[in-house]
Amino acid sequence: MPGLLRGLARTAAVAGTASAVHGRIQRRQDAKFAQRDAETAAKRDQAYAEQTAPQDTPQAAPPATPQAAPPASATSDRLEQLKSLGELKQSGVLTDAEFQAQKAKILAG
Repeated sequence: MPGLLRGLARTAAVAGTASAVHGRIQRRQDAKFAQRDAETAAKRDQAYAEQTAPQDTPQAAPPATPQAAPPASATSDRLEQLKSLGELKQSGVLTDAEFQAQKAKILAG
């Protein structure tokens, strides 16, 4: 019978130690997560306050600069690019969507 009591005492000591360690780890993680949540909430509140704060001085829009006509060499360069783009579409290298996207880039640039 003394061997049985010794085994039970050992089991109780191991279980108690494991419970204490688990509790300490749990408290440490809870504190860490609470701190992180508080920092996240503070950042969110600050961002919200910045977005909703009335602007003291209205931001003036930059003055619009008139677009100068592109030089003749740029126009001919665009024309060449559009011609080669059309050839690629006809040969089947480009799809209609790709052709339209590239054409918009050339015309905008």
